[in-house]
Amino acid sequence: MDADENEIVAYLKQFGRQFVSSREICRRAAGKQRYREEPYWANQPLLRLVERAILETDSAGHFRMVPDEKDPRSHKEQKAQHAKKLFEEAGAESSDALCSEVPDTSASQNV
Repeated sequence: MDADENEIVAYLKQFGRQFVSSREICRRAAGKQRYREEPYWANQPLLRLVERAILETDSAGHFRMVPDEKDPRSHKEQKAQHAKKLFEEAGAESSDALCSEVPDTSASQNV
């Protein structure tokens, strides 16, 4: 990869799975001065990165990094599993405590 492609990839890594417009990439990836001198500098490097399958586009022409296929689970799924595990651990501890502390009042209310 050349220097322009490296700047684009470094900029898009900040956004993760979010799509970013090419205009925004041109403005912010290499700085204001580069944008003033050459407003469309990133168009060709973006197309090269898409051809190499480093970036992907949506129907509106916005770009993002290709999601990493090494970890098939998304970040949300990992958080959900962790939360589920914590709730199960906390639920087991609290249900044991509740069962031992609650008195049986069903016999005294049948008057």
